[in-house]
Amino acid sequence: MGFLIDMWMPILASAAAVWVLSAIMHMLLPFHKSDYVGLPGESEIAETFRSQNLTVGDYMFPHAEKMSDLAQPEMIEKFTRGPVGIITILPSGPPSIGKQLVQQFLYNCLISIFVAYFVSFVDPKTAIVAFRLTGTVAVLGYAVTSIPNSIWKGLAWKTTAKFMLDGVLYGLVTGAVFAGLGSWSG
Repeated sequence: MGFLIDMWMPILASAAAVWVLSAIMHMLLPFHKSDYVGLPGESEIAETFRSQNLTVGDYMFPHAEKMSDLAQPEMIEKFTRGPVGIITILPSGPPSIGKQLVQQFLYNCLISIFVAYFVSFVDPKTAIVAFRLTGTVAVLGYAVTSIPNSIWKGLAWKTTAKFMLDGVLYGLVTGAVFAGLGSWSG
């Protein structure tokens, strides 16, 4: 746990730098504007959802209770006819962007803590080596984690590629902050 005391400054500074970059990428630049599209017939579909009293959570359709149900002819027909999808129901009410921004900062801190933990074992001797090591670990934390959403949840690979590009940028920023604020000699 000594690494937390030794590297508290790069942990918090890199988390804050990534938070600012993320805000710019998602709120100011048009890069992520096409990540999600509107649902045709949204009003009618939303009314149907309301009538079902759905609670917050993830719903898959068609839904099979057991893996063996997937081989049943009626389930195969449902999948063949479509539509097939996953829907996430969020809490009703205006989006709570403040809560999400705090959660994003805490996530950034978590990634930076793992970066600091890793680099505490390696003890890089120069800032460039620190940048390469910490940047690589941060890229893994930020970029690679979005891939399963395309594999298992059907998120468009184009969107995942954008999140991965974000992750590479976040990793580079994290590496730069650690390299600049770390106690590396040389």
